[in-house]
Amino acid sequence: AVASQEAIKELGTNGGGYFNANSAHPFENPNGLSNLLEIFLILLIPLSLTRTFGRMVGSVRQGYAILAAMVTIWVVFTGLMMWTEFHHGAPAFDIAGGAFEGKETRFGIGASSIFSVATTLTSTGAVNSFLSSYTGFGGGIALLGMQLGEIAPGGVGSGLYGILIMAVIAVFLAGLMVGRTPEYLGKKIGTRQIKFAACYILITPALVLCFTGVAMALPTPVNSLTNSGAHGFSEILYAYTSGANNNGSAFAGLNADTQWFNTSIGVAMLLGRFLPMVFVLALAGSLAEQKPVPATAGTLRTDKPLFSGLLVGTIMIVAGLTYFPALALGPLAEGLAS
Repeated sequence: AVASQEAIKELGTNGGGYFNANSAHPFENPNGLSNLLEIFLILLIPLSLTRTFGRMVGSVRQGYAILAAMVTIWVVFTGLMMWTEFHHGAPAFDIAGGAFEGKETRFGIGASSIFSVATTLTSTGAVNSFLSSYTGFGGGIALLGMQLGEIAPGGVGSGLYGILIMAVIAVFLAGLMVGRTPEYLGKKIGTRQIKFAACYILITPALVLCFTGVAMALPTPVNSLTNSGAHGFSEILYAYTSGANNNGSAFAGLNADTQWFNTSIGVAMLLGRFLPMVFVLALAGSLAEQKPVPATAGTLRTDKPLFSGLLVGTIMIVAGLTYFPALALGPLAEGLAS
């Protein structure tokens, strides 16, 4: 029974564990091989959708360009997570060989880091380790992975639209730099399309940051914290980031079973899930009603490595400008102080 639910949990990016310990429980994830299999299942459909996209638009290379951007972000995040968890400078961590607190010994730091990045960069939310026990920087990487918005490689429920919105923004920025009307897949990106894309990328951050700010200002939510200071702030920021970004993983250490958190996180989940879809559909409709324009010598090739690099840069700049102040108050402050 557990095995059948585990496959559904990971392959369908559901994340809710059969047991409360989720994928840290030996019945759900008994050894290193099963751990790698679960990571494979988490990434399988989202990564495969890039080829589906390429076939649908008539150019598999377009899908490969999107795939390259996804893989680049995933590899960088995984490398940073393993670096901060293995090489933290605290004496206790040095003796243990890394930040081992909250991690299963049968997986170790490396496999736990890979799993945590896979589950926060997608919409899965399954965990095989205690994210609140990660280092300050490690917790920040998990937070930022969700804040990118299900794009590297994304989720089964949201599909590819998160990174395709970013592709539209990247094309628009490239058009501004060369002084010509941007085009993506033969469709012109004008004022109307950019307004829809801008609304999409603003909805979720507005929910996360506003609810986090209100929760920190009210006495009752703050009393639910088991940690003070930067780590306590990270707990609340993580709760709303996970809810609004359709992830569902928990930082733990926060008593969220209160009237305030049950209501506010529920509202963040509802609005964060459905409002972005409205703007995605509106953008898709505005592009569908256009007649394709032929490519010219000045058209930005969106099936080349240059575009993949531009897309990665756009994603990190947009997410960084949006969430950096909040991350600086939470995980970055904690990491620099430790």
